[in-house]
Amino acid sequence: MGYDVHRLVEGRGLYLGGIKIEHSLGLLGHSDADVLIHAICDALLGAANLRDIGYHFPDTAADTLDMDSKVILGKTIRLLAEKGFRVGNIDATVCAERPKINPHIPAMCKCLAEIIGCDPDAVSVKATTSERMGFVGHEEGMAAYAVCLIVKD
Repeated sequence: MGYDVHRLVEGRGLYLGGIKIEHSLGLLGHSDADVLIHAICDALLGAANLRDIGYHFPDTAADTLDMDSKVILGKTIRLLAEKGFRVGNIDATVCAERPKINPHIPAMCKCLAEIIGCDPDAVSVKATTSERMGFVGHEEGMAAYAVCLIVKD
């Protein structure tokens, strides 16, 4: 199970699931702050007992500054492969008030599946709001949750 959250700010691009989405605000982070990919990576790393995303890709390291999260996901998949694991499936949820995420879900699933090397049917992405409550509802940030199944080869 993985979870991530990032603050929404002006002057940054909004990247979710490996794609850029047009919006007036973007997510703040050391990398491109793709909250969905970060939650997925944490789920995968945890399932393989490989610690967490911060351990492998620290937000204090110069080589991870502004890193494309697709690179982080690719490296995570390689770490799993080194332990003899592959992805069985992923189920993830993005929590955001705006922009509407649903129109972008097919492109996200396609992008994620290509990086992971799995069938797009093995990647489920859903979207929800928080009914205008809390930091997500007040559009101060976004959150993402992910669960995964990994298979030992």
